[in-house]
Amino acid sequence: MVLLACSFTKGAGVMAKPTRRNHSPAFKAKVALEALREHESVAEIARRYGLHANVVANWKRQLAENVQRVFETGGDRDGAERETELLKKIGELTVERDFLARGLGRLR
Repeated sequence: MVLLACSFTKGAGVMAKPTRRNHSPAFKAKVALEALREHESVAEIARRYGLHANVVANWKRQLAENVQRVFETGGDRDGAERETELLKKIGELTVERDFLARGLGRLR
């Protein structure tokens, strides 16, 4: 019987877990549009970009479900932000007016 001596360092031989790739919204839109056009299959598009076919299919589905948002006026979101901005400005102006009124009252 032959015994071999091996020296292992801590963590040696363990493969590192691959990091998750984050794709930009512009890249996702480009790939999803290609898939939506259906000139090529989802699998072909996925292979060309080095993605899994399920990822491309999900992006395609998300684009198809949310495409109507492009044509919405967005009044609800913009209106709420504008209202918040205006209320903040009203508060600042009220504080400024009160400060100046007290200063003017001392001068009289």
